[in-house]
Amino acid sequence: MSNSQRPRVHVATVTRVVNGKTYVSHLLRHTYREGGKVKNRTVASLTCLPPDLIELIRRRLRSDNPVEVSNDGMDVTRSLPHGHVAAVLGTIRKLGLDKVISSTPCRQAKIILGLLAMRIIAPGSKLTHLTAMREASAQTTIAQELDIQDLATAEIYDALDWLLARQVRIENKLARQQLAEGALLMYDVSSSYYTGSESSLIKHGYSRDGRPADPQIVYGLLCAANGCPVAIEVFPGNTADPKCFSSEVRKVTKRFKLGKIVFVGDRGMITSARINDQLKDAEGLDWITALRSVDIRLLADEGTVNKSVFDASDHKEVSSKTFPGERLIICRNAALAEERQRKRAALLATTQEKLDAIAKSVARTTNPLRGKDKIGLRIGRDTKTSKMMKHFELTIEDDAFSYRLKEQSIAREAALDGIYVIRTSVPIDTLSAEQTIGGYKGLSRVERAFRSMKTTQIELRPIYHYKDDRIRAHVLLCMLAYYVEWHMRRCLRPILFEDHDPEAATAKRQSIVAKAQRSDAAVSKDRTRTTEDGLPVQSFRSLLKDLGTICRNTIQIRGVPEGRFNEVTQPTELQKKAFALLGIELNA
Repeated sequence: MSNSQRPRVHVATVTRVVNGKTYVSHLLRHTYREGGKVKNRTVASLTCLPPDLIELIRRRLRSDNPVEVSNDGMDVTRSLPHGHVAAVLGTIRKLGLDKVISSTPCRQAKIILGLLAMRIIAPGSKLTHLTAMREASAQTTIAQELDIQDLATAEIYDALDWLLARQVRIENKLARQQLAEGALLMYDVSSSYYTGSESSLIKHGYSRDGRPADPQIVYGLLCAANGCPVAIEVFPGNTADPKCFSSEVRKVTKRFKLGKIVFVGDRGMITSARINDQLKDAEGLDWITALRSVDIRLLADEGTVNKSVFDASDHKEVSSKTFPGERLIICRNAALAEERQRKRAALLATTQEKLDAIAKSVARTTNPLRGKDKIGLRIGRDTKTSKMMKHFELTIEDDAFSYRLKEQSIAREAALDGIYVIRTSVPIDTLSAEQTIGGYKGLSRVERAFRSMKTTQIELRPIYHYKDDRIRAHVLLCMLAYYVEWHMRRCLRPILFEDHDPEAATAKRQSIVAKAQRSDAAVSKDRTRTTEDGLPVQSFRSLLKDLGTICRNTIQIRGVPEGRFNEVTQPTELQKKAFALLGIELNA
């Protein structure tokens, strides 16, 4: 090519070595003659552009034949869902959770981040996630984003072992971020069934899944007062709630190094035995719980609890010799009392119908029901679900059966309808009665965490692992996934079926004892199914699916082997709003 044919503008690649490091720059330069000499002027730097685009520009400037770039000259060679990946991974990085998991980037950390994102986007087994992240069978851009397309099966399990070894460090970092001195700590226990037979953790115990025939594992979740998860621990399936709580007390006092904390647990967790053995004399450790029904009955018998207590308010703080040194706050929810009366009347009527049917079977002349044992078995079978037999007095003979209602027993129970008693060691100058009640009711946030982790959101169950440590790592992974989901939900509340104006909802509530109310804005959102700016309201799961319709499209220019680039689907207004609320930019 003659000098006259040389392009006046070209792409120059400049390589420099500085302090042993090699730097490559791609510069757009203009070549011209001045005084008989050839000179170059740098017009712009192209270094920040994708390599395929730089090569395309280089080829175009070298040739007089233009490269046709049109829909007819391009092929979409691959299209992968990307929007939900960008949202989840962007949130993880915005929260700094990737740094919490590992301050130094490494392959195991990338794999864990991939498993975390998959657990939120498309819950399933680890091997299902493995298939979905491999380059040949990828279902999202997670592997591309994290550069783990060549993932092997063994690496999944190695990464889980690596994660479990870092659990203490991870939980300590989360505690420093989420917990402050004097913080309320919400603690509760749940369980999940296990269909295998290898792990030593699996035991038969109280099944919260309604599957008593299956063995299970038990796990205790520690949350901040706002419901943000901080730590989780796995126990054998037959571990009682108080024993789990004892382990958590040791963890918090020794590891988190908080000078003063307040544990909040239900009446089955923080029992009188645990209070006397572990909490009463513990330095800097207070607690909030509730009395069992048998203890409330004792207070009623001594006259501390009666309906006259609630003449002026639906809660009142009292003291009792039975619980020295403790604050007792008696609460009565009128709506709950009415509901319990209705339910009791319905159950009593149903039980009476069944007992009447049994009495007819005994009294009939043809093939009558005979024998005390057979009559008793029939009664037990037909009435076992009603839980109302305590209100009936039965007379059973070999050839006769009768019953009567124990009116006094029913009236005694009805007198305590809607009444519960909160007990605490927190001084009144630290937490008022209203704040203490609100603190105990905050346990509902932990229950929500369990619902999200165990069911369609995170799907902690079913459990596919055999080894104890792999089960523990799986549960930890699910907790970290919920940690990300919890923060995403808080940001996305304006476009979700969640109350995005909690202050207005609190203002509508007549009393801390009364049922929580939704704000007017949330009620309007529920009724119209649209947000204030006219966007369709979503559930968290449906919003993720909607974001997944944003695809990363790989486009190949025909006839140009190096002419390959990525283009992301233009987001809708709803999708733009979601990324704006998350504070994340949608990258290509």
